[in-house]
Amino acid sequence: MPYRIIVDSCTDLPKQVKEDGHVQIVPLTLIVEDAAIIDDHTFNQQDFLTRVKNSPTCPKSACPSPDDFMKYYDYDGDIYVVTISSQLSGSYNSAELAKRLYHEDHPNKKIEVIDSRSASVGQTLIALKIKELIENSHPFESVVEKVRTFRDGLKTKFVLENLDTLRKNGRLTSIQALLCSALNIKLVMSATAEGTIMKLGQARGIAKALLEMIKAIERDVVKPNEKTIAIAHCNNYERAKFVKEEILKRIPFKDCLIVDTAGVSSMYANEGGIITAY
Repeated sequence: MPYRIIVDSCTDLPKQVKEDGHVQIVPLTLIVEDAAIIDDHTFNQQDFLTRVKNSPTCPKSACPSPDDFMKYYDYDGDIYVVTISSQLSGSYNSAELAKRLYHEDHPNKKIEVIDSRSASVGQTLIALKIKELIENSHPFESVVEKVRTFRDGLKTKFVLENLDTLRKNGRLTSIQALLCSALNIKLVMSATAEGTIMKLGQARGIAKALLEMIKAIERDVVKPNEKTIAIAHCNNYERAKFVKEEILKRIPFKDCLIVDTAGVSSMYANEGGIITAY
């Protein structure tokens, strides 16, 4: 049966998956002051990070419209959609509205919209799981059931080096950000089961914070020999490689993939940020 996997652009995909004809990416728009930047193949990460650094205001994102999703639903095959957490963006709601509108004229069309309750490589692992199940001949209903179970067991953790975005969007006061900066404190963060963000801990210095994150992964990972650890980095491949090596020293994951962040994840992670999902 033909199929299509549609993801929003917060999904940080490996190059070979981006080039897979079954995968379509729906871009969000990033807004830095008066500049609107489409998060597609034209995205220039270095230019974006420079704009964010020089801007006194917080960068924002605009989710795709229902029409942006619906144009990809018009396809002769099953449709699976993966979006950034509905707690962080309206992308999920747009995809769901597009589904309802499309079903008005095509009531028998099989479309499943999955709220990742995550972001970045959390979404990536969900998309890859869908692909794996389809290639193993699971029918639509089985894919949906198994992917939802997979999503519910997924964990996402990340470390931010730069707190500017948190400060600018009001999640961290200027005084807190200043203290963290002065003391070289780095935050270890996690996605909750509902798809919101919480602080797990902190450490002085990026290397110690990354090791704290790895210890947290070691504590809560279940059956790592059956799982892939996915790592996204914002413009710091060497740091991602360090994280990979330190994780695999301690935890026997089945596989590992490293990707650079696209636009939305770059906005959240900021330069030097590391995101993991497993």
